[in-house]
Amino acid sequence: MVEPSSPSTTAITDLDDDSLVHCASSLSLQDVSNMAMSCKHLRRVAYSDSIWQRFSREQWPEELHSGFPKTSSMRETYLARHTDLQQFKFVDPFLADFYMEAKPYNHLLLNKNDIIFSQGSLVHMLRIDSFLNGRDSLVTLSDHNARITCMRLFPIDETSLFRSKTQRNENVLVTSSYDHSIRLWWKGSCQRCFRGHNGPVSILSDKLLDDGSGKIFASGGVDGTVRLWSLSSSGKRGQQALKATLFGHEKPVVLMSVAGHKTSLLVSISKNSKVRVWDTTASSAVRSSCCVGVTSVPGQPVAMKCHESLVYVASRSSVEAIDLRTMQKVITAAISQSELHSFEIMPSKSLICTGGIDRAMLWDIRRSCGTSKAESIAELEGHTGAVMHVHMDPYKIVTGGPDDPYVHVWETNTGVQTNSLSCSFPDVLGSGTGCSAMAVNGRRIVTASHGEELGGIRYRDFTNATHHVSSSCTEAASKFWDPQPYSDSDSNEYDGP
Repeated sequence: MVEPSSPSTTAITDLDDDSLVHCASSLSLQDVSNMAMSCKHLRRVAYSDSIWQRFSREQWPEELHSGFPKTSSMRETYLARHTDLQQFKFVDPFLADFYMEAKPYNHLLLNKNDIIFSQGSLVHMLRIDSFLNGRDSLVTLSDHNARITCMRLFPIDETSLFRSKTQRNENVLVTSSYDHSIRLWWKGSCQRCFRGHNGPVSILSDKLLDDGSGKIFASGGVDGTVRLWSLSSSGKRGQQALKATLFGHEKPVVLMSVAGHKTSLLVSISKNSKVRVWDTTASSAVRSSCCVGVTSVPGQPVAMKCHESLVYVASRSSVEAIDLRTMQKVITAAISQSELHSFEIMPSKSLICTGGIDRAMLWDIRRSCGTSKAESIAELEGHTGAVMHVHMDPYKIVTGGPDDPYVHVWETNTGVQTNSLSCSFPDVLGSGTGCSAMAVNGRRIVTASHGEELGGIRYRDFTNATHHVSSSCTEAASKFWDPQPYSDSDSNEYDGP
């Protein structure tokens, strides 16, 4: 008997380029990106114009505006347009206004299909798709009976509260209040109420912690305590949800952040600028002495954010980076001209942005030249009043304040201004209104303003914008643009209750 010969093996790289391009035309953007990273041969195929032309048609069915800069390949054109949309470099975003009562907006979040904001003790949830289609879209949550102090969104699949697969990639809302309580909201109703603080709850942790036995979150109070809460407790009132009470602060706790290199470590700062680091693991939380580090910062703390083993703290006129392993200061970004009002960091780019009395500043941590002081890259000027709001992501910086009728957009890497967006409603709210709250999510931005008789939410979505800033030939292009009256096809307005 003659043994049959084994069939020859064909590798994917043996296929001609046209066949590979045809196969890749059915892949997703993520799969094509992964393909490009596998080897030089497949990267050449993944960069083919026909593939990126399909992505462009799917993402932007309309023809690209003539003013949009063209590049040497479809891939570069696609990526340039994607970047410019992320940087708000267009003058015709989709715009919609929503009017409310004339109350200050204390907190504002933009969560997928929801705009969430607080006014006093009330939490409002505005469903974007329902609002834009003219349907009843506002849900008011009134269970708190005192001013909301903090709002956080936590991934629902990390809370162990719901098991349905259809609810993955969604978030639950957690709020704290001066009424001494913390509430967890889902589907427009309160699912849990956490009580234990002997006074107002002032702050919540920015992320969930992992104490070794499950996901927990932390709260800080005016009573000077830090409390840890389980998200797997049963019962609507959150019975047995309180896992530990951490003592050590002598003044109210005002800021909290979870360490980046170890999610069981929590950093808290009190009103007297004392910084404490807590190990929240189950074994440590049982003991009263789970504080593993103590230091202090100069001046009143303004904001704080952790990245890897560092915690960045903005206070008075500087930002200090403290190594959580040694509790030693390693970097200072100083601003001697004015006090700080806001602060953000972009750790992947080693950049810090700070908001002062009349301008924002961009700092590069890498340009310390062997010293412990970061170097200033750019002054972000043109503000009217204090810069109270700063958003920062890999593409853009957005800055604004309650005395400024515009929010300003800047390139993250260079600090070059790309746009200025009006956030005021002078015809409705009167002159002198500025940005009292702001939330940015990718290509979307929401700003809030209030006057003496009305308040307003302004929603912008740049996803399908076509008119590039660089194509404007008007004198106003130097200020970028002022919103013109919109037709019914361009904007939506709704008068709230």
